[in-house]
Amino acid sequence: MNCTHLVLVFCLLCQTPAGAQQSFSAVYDFNKTLETAHSLPRIKSLLVSQNNELILEHYFNGTDSSDPTNIKSVSKSVISTLVGIAIQHGHISSIEQPIIEYFDEENWANDNALKKDITVKNLLTMQSGLETTSNRNYGKWIASTNWVTFALQRPLQSTPGRLMEYSTGNTHLLSAILTKATGLSTLEFAREVLTKPLGFRLMSWPQDPQGIYFGGNDMAMTPNQMLLFGKLYLNHGEANGSQVIPRAWIDSTLGHRVQSRRDRSRYYGYGWWMKEMAGHNAHYAWGFGGQFIVIVPTLDLVVVTTSSSNPGIGRQAHTRSIYDLLEHDLISSVSKALGSPASSQSQ
Repeated sequence: MNCTHLVLVFCLLCQTPAGAQQSFSAVYDFNKTLETAHSLPRIKSLLVSQNNELILEHYFNGTDSSDPTNIKSVSKSVISTLVGIAIQHGHISSIEQPIIEYFDEENWANDNALKKDITVKNLLTMQSGLETTSNRNYGKWIASTNWVTFALQRPLQSTPGRLMEYSTGNTHLLSAILTKATGLSTLEFAREVLTKPLGFRLMSWPQDPQGIYFGGNDMAMTPNQMLLFGKLYLNHGEANGSQVIPRAWIDSTLGHRVQSRRDRSRYYGYGWWMKEMAGHNAHYAWGFGGQFIVIVPTLDLVVVTTSSSNPGIGRQAHTRSIYDLLEHDLISSVSKALGSPASSQSQ
């Protein structure tokens, strides 16, 4: 069933004590946004939270709030989060730790000594230098009998830390590291340190032939669970009265670590993308087919959109349409309603 929850309320300015931030809500007109969304046959949901208040929740094309979505590469942002928590708990020494310390029993570095310089940070920023396991190599990789060994044995195509080359193999190696470092499966660790504090139980997702949970793809969440995860980042890692993610990790994750080689307007941090949208810095987790968690700190805004994750004609055009909807319909409208000037340089 379709359901819409719109909070179309007041322009209200509250009296606050000296030094305290004034708070207000505004009238939001999402008619154009919803009209655009209804024209997209692949879209499944659109949720908007402003100042931690749900102001729009709408489902499309026969879906509802209980339907989980394959969040695809949004999973990479979850894996990055787990790495930050694992470092905070002392399971991983630092992002500068060479990954050979976790995979020293393999002979994967014998073909190039520079492979020994690959660090946890290089995996987080997609700068391992290893040939990608995504795109043209994806099918061969997931058909292999050992995904970790396959990823590690890819030839080194650039010096670690020099260039970004998007590869799901990098985040799968992080899942393997989490498994070794914590003594728990990635699913068990995620449930204990991330989703339990957020108030939900993470669903199981596929594992590789060795039982390591797929790092960077095929996790499943409902749109509301995705929204909780996004709000965790907007709120500097705090949820339900506890510091779930170290604030310093949030700041590091959402920094511009590397520029995309495909789109020079996009940047990448630790498993999150960054791009200016409607004059504001937007940070977003992005999955194949149109799965998005978008955070706009200057507007106290979190947006979730899910779509069909199946391949097919029109998928790329749909993703472009989602970008346009997010920037030109939604973020721009909220910015104008709040009277908030474009302030991308303020973050």
